Parts: sequence; C-alpha cells; structure tokens
Amino acid sequence: MEKLVLICLVFYVNIIYPQIDKKSIEDIANDFISTLSPDLRKKTLFDLNSSERTKFYFVPIDRKGVSLNSLNDNQKKSALKLLRASLSKDGFRKSQEIRMLEKVLLKIEMPPPIFMGKQIIRDYLDYHFWIFGLPAKNSIWGWKFEGHHISFNFIAKNNKILSSTPSFLGANPAIVEIDGFKKKQVLKYEMDLGSKLVSSLNLNQKEIARFSEKAPADIITSNKFKAEKLKPMGISFNKLNKIQKSVFLKLLNEYIDNYRFGFSDDLREKVYNFGIENLYFAYAGEIDSNKGFYYRIQGGTLLIEYDNIQNGANHVHSVVRDLSNDWAESILKNHYKTQHHIN
Repeated sequence: MEKLVLICLVFYVNIIYPQIDKKSIEDIANDFISTLSPDLRKKTLFDLNSSERTKFYFVPIDRKGVSLNSLNDNQKKSALKLLRASLSKDGFRKSQEIRMLEKVLLKIEMPPPIFMGKQIIRDYLDYHFWIFGLPAKNSIWGWKFEGHHISFNFIAKNNKILSSTPSFLGANPAIVEIDGFKKKQVLKYEMDLGSKLVSSLNLNQKEIARFSEKAPADIITSNKFKAEKLKPMGISFNKLNKIQKSVFLKLLNEYIDNYRFGFSDDLREKVYNFGIENLYFAYAGEIDSNKGFYYRIQGGTLLIEYDNIQNGANHVHSVVRDLSNDWAESILKNHYKTQHHIN
C-alpha cells in the first residue's frame, strides 16, 4: 500500500529533509560535532556510560543534551542529517511531523497546561541531541534524540546501528481538526491497521484477543529502564485467517520499518527466527470511540504497545521495546566482558 502523506504548508515549511550522502554514520556524527562551539560540545558530548544515555522520557520536561533552540540553521541541518541517517525515510518524516504538532498545541491549548507544577510552553525546537562515546571506526558509540512525544536511542559501530530501542512516538492531537491541517494524522497507519485488525476478528477471536473492556491509562511499560515482560495474552498469529495475517504483518512492519534499513532488517530477522507464529495480538477498550483503545504485539523479546486514551481518545502513545537488547544492553555487556578479558 502506497503511503503518500499529504503534508500541509504549515508542516512543510518548517521541516528540513536533509539528503543522505555516502558518508558513514560516524562521519555524519562528526560533521555535526565539528559545527559546535566548545560550549555546545559540552552540552552534547557524554561518556558512553553516562546515566543520561538510559534516561527515557516522552513528556515535556527539562532535559540535558543540546536543544535545537541552541543551534543555528547550519547546526540544525547537520543534527537532523544525523537523525535522518539513523531512521528510515518514513520514521524521519513521523519524527518531524510530531515536532510540528507542538505548533498545533500552542494554538489550541488556552491557557497553557500545567505539568508537574510548571506551565508548559509548547515549542517545536525543544528537542535534544546527545552523543555518547566517540563516533569512530571500530568504536561502539551511541546517541539519542528526545523531546515531547519522541525518544530514539541508538548504539552503533562501523556504520551499523546495533540497537534502536527503546523508541517512542506519540501524537497529540492524533487527528488534527483545526483549520489548515485537513485532519492531519501523523501516526495514521498505526491507528488504522490496529483498528482494521480488530474489526476483522469474529466474536470468538475477539473473546481471545480482548483482555479488558477498558483500555489502560497509558502504555503499560511506561518509561521504565527495563520493560517488564508482560503476561502473554491475546490471539496468536496462527489463529488468524489469511487476510487477518496480512493486516497483522503490515501493522508489525509499520513499527519495524521506522528504523534504518540495516537495523530494521536485523530486528525483523530476530522476530522471524523466534517464530512469527509465536507472536500475539491483544487489545483493550473500544475502537472508533472516545472511550480509548489499546493494543500490543508481543512475542519473544519484542514488545510493541499502542495507546489512544487521553483527550477523548485523540492522543496517541506508541513504543517499541526489545526486551533482550534495549539500550544495546546485551551487546554492551558482551563488549565490556571482552575488554575486561583482553586487559
């Protein structure tokens, strides 16, 4: 299915789509670093073992790292080139359109909301970059991009991204209904395919797949450093008919294909090696209503959660977790064990 998303002018004029060249991701990261003043480098560069690397927030809070607000146009372009090099074209598009939703919130939230005792001023530039370790050949290094409703966490080596989870994308409003936005829906396919799969289930399948009449208040794993392995529930892939299996796979790929090709390919292979037949789909709440809707895909070490509860079911949260390798935990454990052995 062709995914041509109509981006209205308000979105288009504010998004930079940097072209990807043939440079390695390490070179692209170093190009960004080279644009920074000493003061900005201090805000951007951290040790690989820094606790900043494994902080995970998708709400509007004060953050470290260097903000897009602090960068000039050339630095912004260079920073976004690093993000673009780390995601698929579609993943990058979603991240930038989510940033632009801050402009919508700035317009519709009157007065500005209070969160954790502080008045929130929506700002599409209040998104931060961190680089962890040294981006160099044969070195393991990492970086992240985070702000309201976005969190991407990367570990790389030799121009290959080894880990891209946890990753979070949210959208508020899920469907924009103010003048000039033509019902803009950033995470459209995550919503539509989930709804389509549920609608296709017969009564017996729904009894198996639906675990609660009421959707949970948010994604169940929240922003925990180590996501819990939720109790397997729902309907297994093998219990779906041919058409339902096709929808399920499109939904699965909608999440996996947000990442750079190499990592998305590796993650997909990991899922299939575990056995696609061992994946489960579970949901709660009601689709196409203001009561809220939640679903998840789970199997092996993969956990995907989608929640549309807040603001009359017009506020989406979604997350992808690799329960065996979030933050590249297993890869880094191996790396440090080898280093220790060599020393």
